[in-house]
Amino acid sequence: MSRRFTVLSAMTLSLLITFAWTSLAVADDPKDEAIKKDRQRIEGTWRIVGLSINGNPAKEGDIAKLTVINRVDGTWTLRSEGEMVTKGTSTLDPTKKPKEIDFTATVGGGSGNHYLGIYQLGDSKRKMCFAPPGKPRPTEFESQPGSQIILVEFERKQTESKN
Repeated sequence: MSRRFTVLSAMTLSLLITFAWTSLAVADDPKDEAIKKDRQRIEGTWRIVGLSINGNPAKEGDIAKLTVINRVDGTWTLRSEGEMVTKGTSTLDPTKKPKEIDFTATVGGGSGNHYLGIYQLGDSKRKMCFAPPGKPRPTEFESQPGSQIILVEFERKQTESKN
């Protein structure tokens, strides 16, 4: 009887662990779905239409040269006049208020640097505000003098139709 009780206890314990593990996995599903949704919305080519660093707006002619290509897997490439400047990886947390983005440059300028930021996402426009490496994540979409914060505004680049 003791052996049967041990087998039943082991089976019950196994079922409880499985149930607990499944419950934890299900609990992450809304966050995972939100990440997947935002990644799909961000995917594509974006023109930079506004850039302010440390409270100083960049010249329109300079920012007009810049585009960012985002892929659904979280990788990105910054280009200036079509040439790669830097590229890297990102992680999102759309469940935070404001939504959070962390990204790391892996190739090119700033390689190895890790940035903490926030983002807003519309259908054809988006905003990102981030701090230089080692600085705390911004909480507002603003770049004030002395803040070292970088504010970037994007517009989705329209694809050319082949008519």
